[in-house]
Amino acid sequence: MSDAAPASASTPASTSAPALADEVWDVVVVGAGAGGLTAACAAAAAGRSVLLLEQGEVVGGTTAISGGMVWFPANHKMAEAGRPDSLDAARTYLAHTVPGADRRRLDAFLTHADDVLRWLETHTAVRLKPVLTYPDYQPDLPGATAGGRVLEPVVFDGRTLGSAFALVRDPLPEFTLFGGMMISRQDIPHLRRATRSVRSALHVARLLLRHGVERMTARRGTTLYLGNALVGRLLKSVLDLGVTIRTGVTAEGLAEDGTGRVTRIRASSAGGRWAIVARQGIVLATGGLSHDPELRRRYVPGAAGALTATVAPGAAPRGARLAEQVGAALSEPTTDGAFWVPASTFTRPGGTAAVFPHTVTDRAKPGLIAVGQDGRRFVNEAVSYHAFVRRQLEMSDRAVPAWLLCDARFLWSYGLGKIRPFTRRIEPEVASGYLKRAATVADLARRIGVPEAALADTIATFNRDAARGEDPAFGRGGDVYQRSLGDADRRPNPCVAPIETAPFYAVAVHPADLGMSAGIRTDAAARVIGTDGAPIPGLWACGNDMASVMEGAYPGPGITLGPALVFGWLAGRGAAAGA
Repeated sequence: MSDAAPASASTPASTSAPALADEVWDVVVVGAGAGGLTAACAAAAAGRSVLLLEQGEVVGGTTAISGGMVWFPANHKMAEAGRPDSLDAARTYLAHTVPGADRRRLDAFLTHADDVLRWLETHTAVRLKPVLTYPDYQPDLPGATAGGRVLEPVVFDGRTLGSAFALVRDPLPEFTLFGGMMISRQDIPHLRRATRSVRSALHVARLLLRHGVERMTARRGTTLYLGNALVGRLLKSVLDLGVTIRTGVTAEGLAEDGTGRVTRIRASSAGGRWAIVARQGIVLATGGLSHDPELRRRYVPGAAGALTATVAPGAAPRGARLAEQVGAALSEPTTDGAFWVPASTFTRPGGTAAVFPHTVTDRAKPGLIAVGQDGRRFVNEAVSYHAFVRRQLEMSDRAVPAWLLCDARFLWSYGLGKIRPFTRRIEPEVASGYLKRAATVADLARRIGVPEAALADTIATFNRDAARGEDPAFGRGGDVYQRSLGDADRRPNPCVAPIETAPFYAVAVHPADLGMSAGIRTDAAARVIGTDGAPIPGLWACGNDMASVMEGAYPGPGITLGPALVFGWLAGRGAAAGA
């Protein structure tokens, strides 16, 4: 091995190592999110030597800060829980929500989803459980379910990773409590009722005691939920399977071996540059196009700007750029090439810029509305985050940015953006400008720069209808998905309540992507497709690097992580076979 290679590297013995290689492996995976980690597991389980390169100093990518939901139609766990589904029903639903999809790739996802679930639970530490009450995002369309396709990671004890726990990317601090304590979705109602229910008070006390014990030996909570749990489980799996992980390593370029097969990677780290050869295959899973301004402009409307809720990768080439070096084709230009979320922005202590994704914590709760620059509502606030931003972009002349408005009762009960429920000291958020506060609606209108008369009329009209639990203007709370995100204690409509208790508050939200739908073109086996339409030998892609099978649509929770696991598995197996 060359002196340029990291001292920690371990190179498999080979009597036929290609020339000019500092390292030789069977399979090299570039990127350590859900897709890359799954690909590494699949290749290692097939008996191959596997090197996993991650540009950051920690693993998990955007998966680690996500909700961790996995959309797997017709999976056996749901059937065992009494929620049977069928592939035909899923195909019907997707035919209505993703009409332009590549049916071969989409069918590969559907037909392999349960196979991958069973494989993961047999060969890895990944454990998923059904979320019985999470509907598809358009639940009234044919083939949709009111709950039956979504799985979430089983809670994971990060202490089982030993020193490797430090490699797991932290969750967003705004989604943790008391110095890094993660909570489950089931914990949230107990936190809200802790002062009104002995049972909930005891539940919260147990959470705090557990967290206190964990902090005695760790810098943050080690009980992991959501995407953090999925990353922890996948990390344990690759370590158990003998995968070598290198963080802080950038893949600078790819090259063919002279026969048309992509086998070579030019890598660099703080220790220098070196060459790696992958005898069987290379898998790209670097996180997609979100942070590449030039490529991003091909796939989003101009009004969308450059805001992203994905993990920043640094300035080095990413998967699409690497693939282009060896003749790969990318998605055709479109303005519908991202997965969207409304996001607010702020600065954390220490000066780092931060993005808060308004997914499910506030918009559907009763007593909030969204208004544009004209002081008028423009959307049903309880629709999916993707649909919310699509509407923003359709009306970008007056809805970018938009304002989420609420009153004092709402802020205390549900929080708003980065402000958690039951926050007593909000002065820092007001002083920073993140949270706008006013004693009257008219004053709030002036503070956010919208017409006073229009905002007053908007709130008066909304309140009149909300008093009856109605929203005739937009039909808020009109389907099971919206109601599932409201407050079940609010009757008759869990998504509607008047805005009337001063002071009044507002937070600005802009379009941000949760990842790009556009990306590297692949076939149904996750092989990268060249500009000539044929698979490029030796190269696979998965995760957000791969052009999504959903083609810019967002039909349900977990439609990024579901395909990431399936096509990561297909890519890893394909690379291991060298096929």
